[in-house]
Amino acid sequence: MRLRKRRTTAAPPAPHQHPAPATHAIELHGVQRRYGRGGNAVHALRGISLALPHGSFTAVMGPSGSGKSTFLQCAAGLDRPTAGSVLLGGTEITGLSENKLTTLRRSRLGFVFQAFNLLPSLTVEQNVLLPMRLAGARPDRHRALEVLAQVGLHEHARRRPGQLSGGQQQRVAIARALVTRPDVVFADEPTGALDTGTAAEVLGLLRHAVDALGATVVMVTHDPVAASYADRVLFLADGAIADRLTRAPAHEIADRMTRLTARTPAALAVVR
Repeated sequence: MRLRKRRTTAAPPAPHQHPAPATHAIELHGVQRRYGRGGNAVHALRGISLALPHGSFTAVMGPSGSGKSTFLQCAAGLDRPTAGSVLLGGTEITGLSENKLTTLRRSRLGFVFQAFNLLPSLTVEQNVLLPMRLAGARPDRHRALEVLAQVGLHEHARRRPGQLSGGQQQRVAIARALVTRPDVVFADEPTGALDTGTAAEVLGLLRHAVDALGATVVMVTHDPVAASYADRVLFLADGAIADRLTRAPAHEIADRMTRLTARTPAALAVVR
């Protein structure tokens, strides 16, 4: 008697499980940064904890020596905290190797500085494509022209930076920061070298990147007018968050800065 083989139906493959998207674009948990040791140690950050949601615009202000630059460097993975942790889009970056950090910065972060940092020998389009090249990705000219159009420079793609005004060069820098669709754009005094009118144009572009493109922007600035474009303003003093404002006008931000600067570090009440 010949036995018939039973036909079996293979179970359907399990659907691919995508990790849940991170609630916040960037998180800092108890971040400290100390330079030096013993009595000569400088405590640049004293336990910063915060979480910034996706699609938000945050300005960071504070007196000279308050820790603004150190905050940006630690949040962007340019400097390592002495203690605490930093998460970017849910990814813990504090313990990553330098090679992995470099790869992450090139693919998931954008940077805009006071100095435009454009390569004069490259065209505008080539400068915008530079993050893709550095990340080892195939340059996407369509994407480059898309972001140049968003900053109003589509027709200048083949020009050199030296043929542009300062405001136009900063717009190229913003396009370069946005080209990889980064988790966070860090802007360090982006309007510091611009006149008032041109600064307003650049700040409007950053605001547009948040509102229309879903970008997340963290901007260090000393200018209350620039900070007024942000959803929230964090005030640092003596390495800690000393105050916060939400959707505040420039005069209120300036008043808060004046009061903060007048206070001594020992009198600071840290707001959590």
